Amino acid sequence: MLLWLDRYPLFYEGSMKSHVRILLEVVTNILMDVSNKCTADTFDPRDLITVRSRLEHEGLSFLTITLPSLGRDFERSLAEGGISPNLFRSFKKRGRIPAFLQGIFGCVFDRTTGRLLHDPSIEAIEGIRQVAYTFKKLLVDCAHSRVQETIDGYVQCEQELKEPLDPEDIADFLAVSRALWSTHFSVDMLDTGRPKHGPGATCERISGNQKFNHRTWHERLEPYFPLLDVAFSVNAALEEEFEAVTFVSEEQESPVRVITVPKTLKGPRVIAIEPVCMQYTQQMLSREIVRSLQTHPLTGGQINFSDQSVNGNLAMTSSQTEGFATLDLSSASDRVPYSLAIRMFDSCPEFRDAISACRSKRAKLPDGRILDLEKFASMGSALCFPVESMYFYTICTLALLKKHELPVTKRNLYKVASSVFVYGDDIIVPTDAAVVVMSYLAKFYCKVNTDKSFWTGKFRESCGVDAYDGELVTPTYLRTVPPHDKRSSRELVSWVATSNLFHKRGYWRTAHYLKTKVEKILGSLPVISETSPAMGLVSFMGYPDYRRRGRYQRPEVRAWVPRPIYRSDRLTGYGALTKCLLSLESRSNETFTMKDHLSRTARSGVVTLKRQWAPAA
Repeated sequence: MLLWLDRYPLFYEGSMKSHVRILLEVVTNILMDVSNKCTADTFDPRDLITVRSRLEHEGLSFLTITLPSLGRDFERSLAEGGISPNLFRSFKKRGRIPAFLQGIFGCVFDRTTGRLLHDPSIEAIEGIRQVAYTFKKLLVDCAHSRVQETIDGYVQCEQELKEPLDPEDIADFLAVSRALWSTHFSVDMLDTGRPKHGPGATCERISGNQKFNHRTWHERLEPYFPLLDVAFSVNAALEEEFEAVTFVSEEQESPVRVITVPKTLKGPRVIAIEPVCMQYTQQMLSREIVRSLQTHPLTGGQINFSDQSVNGNLAMTSSQTEGFATLDLSSASDRVPYSLAIRMFDSCPEFRDAISACRSKRAKLPDGRILDLEKFASMGSALCFPVESMYFYTICTLALLKKHELPVTKRNLYKVASSVFVYGDDIIVPTDAAVVVMSYLAKFYCKVNTDKSFWTGKFRESCGVDAYDGELVTPTYLRTVPPHDKRSSRELVSWVATSNLFHKRGYWRTAHYLKTKVEKILGSLPVISETSPAMGLVSFMGYPDYRRRGRYQRPEVRAWVPRPIYRSDRLTGYGALTKCLLSLESRSNETFTMKDHLSRTARSGVVTLKRQWAPAA
């Protein structure tokens, strides 16, 4: 146990042993729930002994790294129709199946041959994945070595993007790109678009209302985003406001600030934080690109940004029909080269140049190194998601044209592109074209994550939908460590939500256990409906537990309600005017739901709990 505590001192600061016991209890209840859901008795006390022993020797990584690797090997076995000798190497085997969870594995694979059963238990498939992935997304800090490995990978991507491509491949890409995007963009989009500040952090560490007090403006933005037009929302500003802005040359521009944020214990996520003026103008172009892609006859319904159900539904149906393959890319945004991505906008040079003007060219790494960027943009740029979607869509379309030996014509584009569906780095293509598409993605610097891509068998995964043979087998993730007290607002909210998810899927012991841990801190939780803002238990029957009917003649309960924490953030002058005018122009009333929005802003990602009367439904 000492080895575990020494390895993860931050995780165990405070009630160390209680965390160990609680996580073991969560696993125990999940295994018992899985056994109850399966037609055969699959509960084996030796599985708990294995978990306890490996937790003591491996630490938290057993739950967050080793078990997810078991899940990936399990999915690969489903895709290949059996367990190959090179899978499940981190676990002993009994016969051809892992000794750990052998009772559940025996409901899916033949114990002697390791082959997939003709009619495997869906409950067992779901149960194995639940055990494997429960703790995969636990929000805890990675070891320093894993953070450094991730940063090194970020730098390595830059080196790979410098490797030359085959000139013939470049010519093919540009030909398809011209045909795909020639009618999507126009110079009018620069006039109709409206800038916007994003909700995230900025390179200068300016947040909230103060983003509207522009103090720095990049000179290369001025031809496409004139300061007086887009930063002040009026034709003329007060002289002192204008003179307070410093125009910065390209050589003096601040690089994006590269940071890491928790993703999994295996490795963090890399984010590049943009300067205020770049983020502001990127948001304008991003909205115009998204609007065009979602409404154009060629890409509407094929490239999606807000509706994941298209990919999710296809994953579900294809798990039964095997008609489509689901592909996933690793480090997707970091592998989109600027040199090719910008050429997708050649049909409208003014729009292309505007995109180039608000793209950051350098990045500052956590160790202080400055990196010249070959990639179009890192995650954190408002243009990253729409442009990478266009890039992947172009490559997939090119691959399908090549597979069917079709020339680049509008008719052929509509024919093949109608079977490509892109949501960021989640890509769906016809199963018979999956291998060809993956080879073309590799040609253009992309790295297909074969552990999470499926084109054989009946398992599919895309946009949060994990399905096998037409049945949903998506696991529920426990995302935070156990709450300590009422100050653990994020953890309390997360555990209540997770308890409701487990209850909805029939994991009643697990749901009850999570609920009791919360109720020891907050007291009894009321029964509410899914639409209630209060923290409570969602009933299958849909009958909220209410105690009074409020002045709006609605059922209300006395419950804990998550509330944002505000800080003083006064905005006056042209900054305040700009904020109000932009909100009116976008026809959004969100800003004005809080009448003092010019004097305070909510702290991002921080909430507190307040006990009050709240709608039960």
